[in-house]
Amino acid sequence: MKKLIVMTAAWLLCSMTLPVSAQFAKAEDAVKYRQSALFVMGQHFGRLAAMAQGKIPYDAKAAADNAAVVEAMSKLPWAAFGEGTDMAGNTKAKPEVWSDNAKFKEAADKMMAEVGKLNAATKTGKLDDLKAAVGATGGTCKNCHDNFRNK
Repeated sequence: MKKLIVMTAAWLLCSMTLPVSAQFAKAEDAVKYRQSALFVMGQHFGRLAAMAQGKIPYDAKAAADNAAVVEAMSKLPWAAFGEGTDMAGNTKAKPEVWSDNAKFKEAADKMMAEVGKLNAATKTGKLDDLKAAVGATGGTCKNCHDNFRNK
């Protein structure tokens, strides 16, 4: 299973190198892409948060596997916030994503940096390290949702 996850993540990361226009035939495709990437990332982060909160048993290997997926997925959605995707499909993105794009990019960069730390924390095999990293990473997610996502 881990091999499949790593191969899928590698394929997705390679696909990031294509020009945005080649990736998305329509703006709606970009919206679906970014929502899908964020959904998968959220599912795997949720597993880490559940371990950190004691809702499920801590499993160091599962934590490391999930963090690797979160880190890979964290790099994907940003190219899909291109011009013309603000009104396409069923997006929850606020207009501030485009009107204050520098702040949005800064929030995305902070999240990716914290996800990198989360991935490193899971490799220590220590639950306390996971707890601290989940809190910091979750804070960056919340910040972006508060500022750039409609409810």
